[in-house]
Amino acid sequence: MNASVGILGHRGYSGAELAFLLSRHPGVTPVLLDHRDDDAPLRTSLRRIAYSPEAVLAEQFRVVFLATPPEISMDLTPALLDAGVVVIDLSGAFRLGTPDAYQRWYKTPHTQPALLAEAAYGLPEFCRSIIPGARLIANPGCYPTAANLAIRPLVEAGIVDLEAGIVCDAKSGVSGAGRKPSLAASFCEVTENFSAYSILHHRHVPEILRISGLEERHLSFTAQLLPIDRGILETIYFRSTKLKSAAGLLAIYRAQYANEPFIRIHDEGSVPDLRAVQRTNFCDIGVRFDPETGRAVVISAIDNLIKGAAGQAVQNMNLALGLPETAGLL
Repeated sequence: MNASVGILGHRGYSGAELAFLLSRHPGVTPVLLDHRDDDAPLRTSLRRIAYSPEAVLAEQFRVVFLATPPEISMDLTPALLDAGVVVIDLSGAFRLGTPDAYQRWYKTPHTQPALLAEAAYGLPEFCRSIIPGARLIANPGCYPTAANLAIRPLVEAGIVDLEAGIVCDAKSGVSGAGRKPSLAASFCEVTENFSAYSILHHRHVPEILRISGLEERHLSFTAQLLPIDRGILETIYFRSTKLKSAAGLLAIYRAQYANEPFIRIHDEGSVPDLRAVQRTNFCDIGVRFDPETGRAVVISAIDNLIKGAAGQAVQNMNLALGLPETAGLL
């Protein structure tokens, strides 16, 4: 197979990472689609064309990726679907399932509610069966990817004391804020600094709740900005009266992810760090457990631009096109 695929929004960090990954992919030919005037330099020699629905038809794209803001994704998606392509959207436009949830967390009405209901959530480790055949795939957010891969197996196993709650302390590199200039993400604000943001109101919270099956009262999530360019490390705390050992906790993860190519479970006594996952599509998980108090700690680490964005989008494309899921990623 040598499928033609398009990338809209290729000048942002996630879009640029996507262009790089697809340029090395053995089964596709990527084309950059320009949909606005922008003088930002491009770090790729991939072919570029002006975007229009007619151009999409002429190129016979199988897939078009949208690495665009939510409002742009909502605006462009109907015409792309009418052109017969699979749309993989890297924004939050189609992740939350209902217009009410989108209105609450994004503070603006959803303009494509029918498509919002149709979209397949693209977390392959849990949603693999609904991705092939979907016209519209909502690529997960970076924080929810690391969180759900760590939390959902525990909730499904019934070992979490939900009344005691789950605390997710999440830290990300600055590229997670996007390429658009802002004071908060500027060098002088970030370097030699460490700060929390969107406390109690982060728009990635409902994705965690939706996929892990939690109620809002069960989860405390705080996002924090690290003075590094990329990577997410989440420290997740909970209590359990059913666990007996760290080995029992690891057994849950190993059973869940035994056949998953991008999940690496650390042995007892070892926990992940960011260096091991940067520039990879892996999610690394490690645990600690205190049997006397029932306190458990899970560490989940990913690269926010790859497993948290572009790499996961490639996973979804591979599934949609019937390619090996690891193609272009290992």
